[in-house]
Amino acid sequence: MERILGLRTVVYGVTDLAEARSWYSRVLEREPYFESDCYMGFDVGGFELGLNPDARNVISRADGVIAYWGVTDIATEVERLNALGARQHGETVDVGEGILMASFLDPFGNIFGLIENPHFNPGGGGEQPGGLSAGPANGASQ
Repeated sequence: MERILGLRTVVYGVTDLAEARSWYSRVLEREPYFESDCYMGFDVGGFELGLNPDARNVISRADGVIAYWGVTDIATEVERLNALGARQHGETVDVGEGILMASFLDPFGNIFGLIENPHFNPGGGGEQPGGLSAGPANGASQ
C-alpha cells in the first residue's frame, strides 16, 4: 500500500484572502473549488493551489510556499513521520469540511507538508466529491 500518494497542494500565504481570490481567479481563469474563512483552493490541472492568510505566520524556510503531499490517513502519517525523526513544524489543522493539514521539518530543514483532503480529485476538473465544483465551465464556486 502506497502511503504517499503524490503532490497535491502548494499553499501561498496571502495578506488579503478576498483580494487574492480575485487576482488568482483572473490569473488561473477559474474560480476556487473550495472556500472557507481561512483557506481557499483552486484545482489547477489536477493539483491544488491553496491560498492561506495565516501561512505567512508559520512559514520559516520556504519563502511563502509549502508543498503538501496527499495522504489518506493524516493521523497515521503524522505518527509515522514523528517516529522517523521529522520535527513537527505545524500542528494538524482542520481547515474546514474535513480537510486536514500538517507540516514537518525534515532532517535537512525543508518543510514537508501532509494533506488529507476528501474533496480534492487529483484527476482534475469537473465535479468534485461532496458536490464541490471546479472551474468556470460549470459556473459554480463554493
